[in-house]
Amino acid sequence: MTEIAETAIVYPGTVIGEGCKILDYAVVGKQPTLSPRSTAKREELPPLELGAGTIVSTGAVVFAGTTIGERVIVGDQSCVRERCAIGDDAVVGRGALVENDTAVGARTKIQAEAYVTAYSTLEEDVFIAPCVITTNDNFMGRTERRHALRRGPTIRRGARVGGGAVLLPGIEIGEEAFIGAGAVVVRDVEARAVMVGNPARRLREVPEEELLEG
Repeated sequence: MTEIAETAIVYPGTVIGEGCKILDYAVVGKQPTLSPRSTAKREELPPLELGAGTIVSTGAVVFAGTTIGERVIVGDQSCVRERCAIGDDAVVGRGALVENDTAVGARTKIQAEAYVTAYSTLEEDVFIAPCVITTNDNFMGRTERRHALRRGPTIRRGARVGGGAVLLPGIEIGEEAFIGAGAVVVRDVEARAVMVGNPARRLREVPEEELLEG
């Protein structure tokens, strides 16, 4: 039942669940190639695991050391780096990048061209709109101090982040919060808050009818 295109590259040891599809020119199970100056961990990674029914679309790359749940869509030309965990029924949209050491919860949607930085946490039912940018280093590569402080955002269950928004390092977006398009979020956001502008400010509360339970 598994479908692997002739032009796809599947690295040895990759675990492929029943009913998976690996489409044209996709690459799965790749070990990372790091710059001599990279601060990422240097280790031989365990094989990639793809859950049943997952689709790795045309030109997508999924690295070793990552676990992908069931029925996940990894979109055309997208990339999921090493040591990531992607929950069941999640979507990584066309051209999106999920960097290393990131957790993505079940049913979360990461839309086209979004950038999810390393060391981020996205809980269940999160929505990341196209071209969202997340960051993890307030020092932008300078000072030794940055290593201990490097951390991506934590986006709690059901939160939504609008197109082109920018999230600064280490912030927390509360459950069911709503970040407007183009907002620049510089501090933690309370649950259910609607945030807009640069820097983002609280506008109102998310209405009851938009909540997951509704």
